[in-house]
Order: sequence, then C-alpha cells, then structure tokens
Amino acid sequence: MDTLPLAPSLDPADILARLIRCASVTPADAGALELVESLLKPLGFHAERPIFEEPGTPAIENLLATLGQAGPHLCFAGHTDVVPPGSEADWSLPPFSGEVKNGELYGRGAVDMKGGIACFLAALARLESKGALPPGRISLLVTGDEEGPAINGTVKLLDYAEARGHRFDACLLGEPTNPAALGDMIKIGRRGSLTGVVTLLGRQGHVAYPHLADNPTRRLAPVLATLLDTPLDAGTERFQPSNLEVTTVDTGNPASNVIPARVELRFNIRFNDRWTPDSLRAEVLRRIEAGLAASGAEGKAADLYEVIWRTPVSDVFVTSPGPLVEALSASVEAVTGRVPELSTSGGTSDARFIKNHCPVVEFGLVGRTMHMANERVALSDLETLTAIYETFVTRWFAAQS
Repeated sequence: MDTLPLAPSLDPADILARLIRCASVTPADAGALELVESLLKPLGFHAERPIFEEPGTPAIENLLATLGQAGPHLCFAGHTDVVPPGSEADWSLPPFSGEVKNGELYGRGAVDMKGGIACFLAALARLESKGALPPGRISLLVTGDEEGPAINGTVKLLDYAEARGHRFDACLLGEPTNPAALGDMIKIGRRGSLTGVVTLLGRQGHVAYPHLADNPTRRLAPVLATLLDTPLDAGTERFQPSNLEVTTVDTGNPASNVIPARVELRFNIRFNDRWTPDSLRAEVLRRIEAGLAASGAEGKAADLYEVIWRTPVSDVFVTSPGPLVEALSASVEAVTGRVPELSTSGGTSDARFIKNHCPVVEFGLVGRTMHMANERVALSDLETLTAIYETFVTRWFAAQS
C-alpha cells in the first residue's frame, strides 16, 4: 500500500481520502461538509451550512464559505454527494476506504467530484502558506444534492448567497471534464435537457374480445418512429446535435389476457441552441400527432394521448470567451503544456443554475471512472489539478486589476 505525501492541509490526496471516508450517498452528508468547513476555517473563511427542504423531498445540507469583504469575487462550486457504490464485491478496494494502490486513490467520489474539491482546498492552503492569497473575495458553494433531484441544493444555495449580498463575478465548477488526460478539455457550456412522459390512451378489455377494447400499443410503433427516426438537427456551430432518447416504455399491465388501457413512454432530449424549450415541446407534439395519424387513429387528440413535461428544464447555455475562460485556459497550458479544447459536450451539471448568476466554466479531473466500480484517480493528477487551480486563482485575480 502506498503512503500519502505532504502535510495534510496542503495535500489533496489526504483531503480526498478523508472526504471519501464520509459515505455521503445522496441525500446523506455523513460529515463531508463539516470536514470541508474545518479545512476552510483556518484559512480565514466564514462558513454557513444552510439546510433546504421541500415537501416530498429530503432535507439537504449545503455549504457557503467566503473569504474577504470587497473586491473581485471568485466562486468555486461543487458537490460532496455521490452516487451509490453498487456491490462492494465489484470493487478492488472498499468504496469508502480512500485507500491507495499502485499510485491511484480509490473510492466513490474520487473524480466525481470530491477530488476537485480536495484539489481546490489544497490550492487555497498552498497559496495561504506562501502569503499569496490574492486580494478580493473567494467563495465556495458546495451542495449535497447534485447527484439527486437537485431541488434543495445549488439552485437554492445561489439564491441564499444572493440574499446575503453576494454577487459573484465568475465561477469555476470542479466537475470532471477531461476525457483522457488533464488538460484535454474545459467545459464552457452545456446542452439543455427536457424530459417528458407521453401516455397513449386506449380502452381496457379482454384479449379474446378485441373489438370491445382499444389497444393503444397498436399506435406505439408509429409514434416511436416519428419521435426517433428523423434527427432533431445536425448540430450547430458551438454544439453537437440534439438527441431524443426514449428511456422506458410501460403498460403497467401484469396480466397476459388483458388489453391495457394505456401505454406510457418516457423520454429525455438533450438539445442545442437551435431550440428553446417551447419550440422543442411544439416539435414533440407535432411528431406525436404525425405518428398517431400514420397509425390510422381517429378522434380528438385529447382522447388519444397525454403529455406531461417534467421539471426542472435545463436551458442550453455557453460562456463566451473572456477573462474567465482565458485565465483558466492559460493556467491549464502553463501547468500541463496542453491547450485545452473549449467544449459544450456531455450531460448537464449545476452550471445550468450558476449561469443565471455569473459566467461559469467547468474544469476538473479525468472522468473515465466516474460512477463506475473502482472509481479512482492518480495521485499525480491530484497534484497537477491542484497546481492548475492555484495558478488559475492567481491569474484570474491578476486579470481583474
């Protein structure tokens, strides 16, 4: 078993191992935010841990920590909650042990995204130890509700911070953005996300007497064809093509001798800047009705189908080139020698909430093992990311003067 180098407060691997040992599977916190707060307070940060809740949702603890009273305001955002580890038998090392093997630190959240938080904390500690923390303000927004429903986390934490007078000039989100090696990619935007449920309506009956029933599954194939066969678009200058994916089809019918009264299909669309949520909803409805017409269905639309649109909807966005993107790109190149790709690929993140408050970019560890058994990160990558963050903080504040 390898040993971990450096003093604990300056060492991202030590911080990460301690964070991983907090089994903070959404919505549990398991002491993760308390640990982050304990590492920030010696640096002079003032920390608050608001708890947000709504009926029917679990209460979620969050962290807002701020250093400084005036000047340019940089925010670092992230989450300490993690997805479940699955069967421990699939792991080479226990998923919440934070152990190191062959130069890699194992554990749920190692890259998504306790590793990013650990590196930013270590970067701040190293700057402080050299007396090099820049003048201005630095805040951390850390939630425990990113991997879950994302209702009682970042979106409310941002409003909480704003109500207390915080105005952020820029935000770095520490999600794992690199596909193969540190320095590959900065995320400067994300496609939007829209989820819906279509229910095709029929009339229940006995399979031996089909003339007395109306089987909605007969209309399923044409509707699926119109939804899926024609691409939504071919992509745009800054975004990959939009895609609609059907994720479940269900009649809710356990009997083999009953014609179902309804068939439900759920779908999600990841969309680019060719669309707005409203124009996309209209296109989906158009396709459904075209599929019903192709099936030969007759009658009013309200008698043939229903659509429920799930919330929240994630809007498409992109952060334009400027001091934030430039400072991060220059920092990545200075430390790694690579010129990072400025990308809008991938799924959604809490950047979809942050972009309503300030410009936001994402940069973190290599994401190849996130959400997998044996999620792990090389100790050398933790050192490299810490150096990038340290350089970025210095460069961003220098650009504000």
